[in-house]
Amino acid sequence: MVFFVHLLKLCFSLQIICHAASQSVVIKRFKILNMLPVEVLKEYWGYDGFRPMQEEIINSALEGKDVLAIMPTGGGKSVCFQVPGIMAEGLTLVVTPLIALMKDQVQNLERRGVRAIAVHAGMSRHEVDLALNNAAYGDYKFLYLSPERIATRLFQSYLEVMDVSYIVVDEAHCISQWGYDFRPDYLKIGDLRERIGAPVIALTATATPAVAEDIMDKLSFKENNVLRSGFERPNLSYIVRNVEDKYSQIVNICKGVPGSGIIYARNRRKCEELSSMLRSEGIDASYYHAGLGQAARSERQAAWKEGKIQVMVCTNAFGMGIDKPDVRFVAHYDLPDSPEAYFQEAGRAGRDGKRSYALLLWNGIDVRRLGQIENVSFPSLEFIADVYQKLHAFFEIPYDAGIGRQLKFSLEDFCKAYGLQRAPVFYSMKYLERTGHITFSEEVDIPTKVRISVDRKSLYDIDLPSQELASLLEVLMRSYTGIFSFLQTVDEGYLAGRLGTTVSQLRQLLYSLSLEHVISYVPAAHSDVVFLHHDRLRPGNLDLMPKRFAMLKDSYHDRSQAMLEYASETDECRSRFLLRYFGQTETSDCGTCDVCRSKVAGFSYHQVVPSNCPGSSDASLREDPPLAPLRSAPVPPLVPRVALSSSAGQFEGASVQPEGIAVRQEGIAGQFDRSAGRSEATVRQYTRRKLVEFIEGKGGDYSITEIVAEFDNPSKFYSTDYLEILRQLIDDGEVPVYND
Repeated sequence: MVFFVHLLKLCFSLQIICHAASQSVVIKRFKILNMLPVEVLKEYWGYDGFRPMQEEIINSALEGKDVLAIMPTGGGKSVCFQVPGIMAEGLTLVVTPLIALMKDQVQNLERRGVRAIAVHAGMSRHEVDLALNNAAYGDYKFLYLSPERIATRLFQSYLEVMDVSYIVVDEAHCISQWGYDFRPDYLKIGDLRERIGAPVIALTATATPAVAEDIMDKLSFKENNVLRSGFERPNLSYIVRNVEDKYSQIVNICKGVPGSGIIYARNRRKCEELSSMLRSEGIDASYYHAGLGQAARSERQAAWKEGKIQVMVCTNAFGMGIDKPDVRFVAHYDLPDSPEAYFQEAGRAGRDGKRSYALLLWNGIDVRRLGQIENVSFPSLEFIADVYQKLHAFFEIPYDAGIGRQLKFSLEDFCKAYGLQRAPVFYSMKYLERTGHITFSEEVDIPTKVRISVDRKSLYDIDLPSQELASLLEVLMRSYTGIFSFLQTVDEGYLAGRLGTTVSQLRQLLYSLSLEHVISYVPAAHSDVVFLHHDRLRPGNLDLMPKRFAMLKDSYHDRSQAMLEYASETDECRSRFLLRYFGQTETSDCGTCDVCRSKVAGFSYHQVVPSNCPGSSDASLREDPPLAPLRSAPVPPLVPRVALSSSAGQFEGASVQPEGIAVRQEGIAGQFDRSAGRSEATVRQYTRRKLVEFIEGKGGDYSITEIVAEFDNPSKFYSTDYLEILRQLIDDGEVPVYND
């Protein structure tokens, strides 16, 4: 009797608490509904005012209009939909392809007291079901969703009961077939408009006028409504260098410009190599790419954001969603594929409004590499169709089966199994994604999952070999409801803390428990994931859209040519060139890029000056671009279709002369000056040729000791940069890697 009295008191207390909490939520919602946007900004972000165009975009959304917001990187796009999302009744649906950005924004909203939840690749069906249920029936304001989830039956089943106030489309250029990062899953967002009457807030940092029109058309805007923030970055100096010795330029800017920096390189190996070389110069550098594990990536990103690491050398996997205002320089070691990618990455410098630099390094090798990448990026449609069939065969999926399967995929294992090269297979997978057959997500972090595989009654009959295993089993049962029915994502850190062990020891215990056939254990993994959109089709039934393939190839070529034109430009202000490319015509010269300063000084600028050079100082570097003069012949602007061959150092219809690289462009010869001094260029080309001959003479079996013995001989007139030239040859795949 006493027990029931206590139970009734407890229930009554809980009822009072729940009622009080409910009243608190109602009062808070009433308060928000009567606040102005700037008051919401102050309440949740602590800011007194908006950045340019933010308030106009927010007001347009609050009026119920569809709006396309085009703002530069660092312009504060997230505030433009989070403020109206907080102010409106109901749930804001945010579609974004960036899982890291998704997680980061959810965490930031939760810290501000705004309930948000995310559904993305790598989650089990049960986890997705639970998250969608919470979004539909819980007091959540934001649901972040990866685009491939839109068409799933599970999401569609919850859509009917969701009170959606806004559909937010982040990275909206992904919906445009003319965009540089088109994703077919984004096209399904248009279908949402037929079922949901909510207005659309589309956001992007990179949209040409044609792309902007296409975005509004694909999202079924009721009326065109583009709000474009000015793309000018008056504090950002764009510097372009046509140089052979890129490494020295990188060292100079790292030493000459105080503060944090980002160096973008094309591949993972180069990131690791550059980072190591910079550390040998006494520069505090680290590297980051998608091949690192989640823990390593998070640790390095946090250290760089906190200023513990000065320079991050990385692929384009780094930077999305990272809010670090005091980046003083962004350097590109390799020529990007498009102005869109370059502008977005370079824009991560100087978000605090202080003088910062965007350095782009290029030479003839970059020109040839862009042509090679264009060729490999578009394998034949026959090859793509063959990859499609082999993909299903690899996972033993028969015809007319496989729809909805999520597959852990290793590109290396797949290529090895069928004797294929990695690059054409990778781009075939990307095109299969573009045409809507699969979703190919790279480097997804798959968390540890556990299910207790015996029923509760049988647990009493199990004789476990150690008390540690018994304790682990008890903690699992007490911590995770539904663990007897579904694979549950478990928090390894939490479990290890409860048991008083390390995460490594916990994993051993989980493995041991699985050997006793008590649990099903899926260890954490870092892997590519393939999602199949339909059953396996028979040969001849796969629609690869040949017209779209041709259009995409031409579009890619036009963007790469625009990037080459930007790099080789000698007359037009760098900022003006980029603004014109993105459709902003009312512009003026920035006065701080290398082109503008060359007009004032009467000569071109060639290299970044370190702070210890005569005539330079820290103060001058902070106020003006870190440049030094060079008298060199101007580089003519490019014309379309640079015909490139795969042979080392050669262009179709042209030969490599000692003075430079002659490039034949549909019958028009262009001359690229590759060095400040022609004699030095001749020496470097001679050294390059002799390196190839020396390595071929040894059948590709050579050591770095042999290279030094041969080429460190001053009597033979080799370039002193022979090791840098060797590294370039290895990077370009023209010679094999040395043995030691």
